[in-house]
Amino acid sequence: MFLDRVKIFIKAGAGGNGKTSFHTEKFVRKGGPDGGDGGKGGDIIFVADSSLDSLVDFRFTKHFRAENGENGGSAKCTGKNGSNTIIKVPLGTVISDDETGGIIADMTSNGETKVVLRGGEGGKGNARFKTSRRQAPAFSQTGQKTEEKAVWLELKTIADVGLVGFPNVGKSTILSVLTSAKPKIANYHFTTLSPNLGVCEALGKRFVIADIPGLIEGASEGVGLGHYFLRHVERTRLLLHVIDISGSEERDPYLDFKVVNNELKKYGKAVSNIPQIVVLNKCDALLDKKPITSFKAKLAKLKTKYNVVEISAMAHQNLDELLKVIVSELDKLPPKEKIDFVPFEYERPDPNRYEIIRDESGNFVVVGGFIDELIRNVVLSDPTSFAYFQKVLKDKGIIKELKKRGADENSTVIIGDIEFDMVD
Repeated sequence: MFLDRVKIFIKAGAGGNGKTSFHTEKFVRKGGPDGGDGGKGGDIIFVADSSLDSLVDFRFTKHFRAENGENGGSAKCTGKNGSNTIIKVPLGTVISDDETGGIIADMTSNGETKVVLRGGEGGKGNARFKTSRRQAPAFSQTGQKTEEKAVWLELKTIADVGLVGFPNVGKSTILSVLTSAKPKIANYHFTTLSPNLGVCEALGKRFVIADIPGLIEGASEGVGLGHYFLRHVERTRLLLHVIDISGSEERDPYLDFKVVNNELKKYGKAVSNIPQIVVLNKCDALLDKKPITSFKAKLAKLKTKYNVVEISAMAHQNLDELLKVIVSELDKLPPKEKIDFVPFEYERPDPNRYEIIRDESGNFVVVGGFIDELIRNVVLSDPTSFAYFQKVLKDKGIIKELKKRGADENSTVIIGDIEFDMVD
C-alpha cells in the first residue's frame, strides 16, 4: 500500500501543575511552603528519515500526543518533563496546517528535524509565591494547556531524474537496468502503483531516478492513476519522457508525447518547465526506421528542442548513450531547491492580550492569552488568591471595559470556566 497524502492530528503535552504544599516535620515550626513546580510538556517533533518511502504508517495511526509534564511534588520537587513525540516521515514530505493551508516545513534532508508544537510550560509551586508579606501562600500555578492541531502530510518524491510517459512504455524496465531498483514489471497497464526510486552511478556521477506511474489523458483532472503522482514530478530536475516507438499498444507515439506534455502543462509551470530528454524505447521491435524518422520530423517543428535517444531497455541497447546524455544535462542544471514558502508557525497565546465577547445567551465572556495566564495563577477558593484575581482585573482595566460594554449587576461574566455576577 502506497500513501502519499494523509491528514493527522497532533497535540503537544500540557505542562504539569505546581504543587501547593507546606513543609511538616517533627520539631520544626512553621516550615513554610515547599510546593515544587510542574514539569514541561513534551514537544511534537518531525524527523525526515531516508529509510521511508511512503506515508503508509499513517494509514491507521492518525493521532499523536506528546506526554504531559508531571505535577510538582512536596519538598520543592519539580515534576518530570513530558517525553517528546518523534514522528518520522519520508524525505520530500511537506507538512501544512489543515485550517489555514500554511506550509509548516518541507522535509528534504535525512535527519532534518522540525519542532511543530511545543509543550506547555509547567506551573509554579506555592514555594515560588512566598514573599515577605505573604509567608504562607495557599495556592500554586497550573500548567499550560495545549490544543490539538490537524496537519496534512504530503509526500513529493525527491529525485534527480523522473521517468514519465504512458503506462506500459517501459519506464520500470529502464529503471531496473539503469539502477539497482527492483520494480514490479509486467505487460499490463498500471503495474506501477507507486513511485519507485533507484540510485544510478555512471561516469563518476551518482543520481536518483524515480519511476513516476503512468499518465494518461485527463490525469491532471483526476482520470486514471497518474493524477495521484503528478506531485512527485515537481521534485525532479530532469525528465526522461519515455515513448513506445514500436506502437505495441496500437497508439500513436507522437500523440502519446503530446498528451503527456499537455497533462504536465495543465498541472503547472513547476512541472511543465522541467527539461526533458525524449527516450524512444522498444526500438528493437521495429522492422524499419520509419516510425523514428516520422517522430523526429514532427518533433523538429516544435519551438522547444529536445535531445532524443533511441534505446531498447529490454535488449540493453544504447543505454550508455542515454547515460551520457543524462549526466551531461544534469551537469547543466542547478540543484533542486526546497519549496519557496513563508513558514507557518503555531502561535502561543499573547500573555498581554484579551478581548470581551458576547455569547448566545448575552453573557460577557473574557478570553485571550492574558486570561489564560491569569487563571493559571489563581485559586479562587483561596481568599488571598481571589483578592489578587480581582485586583488584576481592575488594574488591567477589564472591569472598566465590561461596564463600558454594558455589563451591570444583572450581567453574568464568564472568565475561564467560572461564571461571576457583575457587582459594583
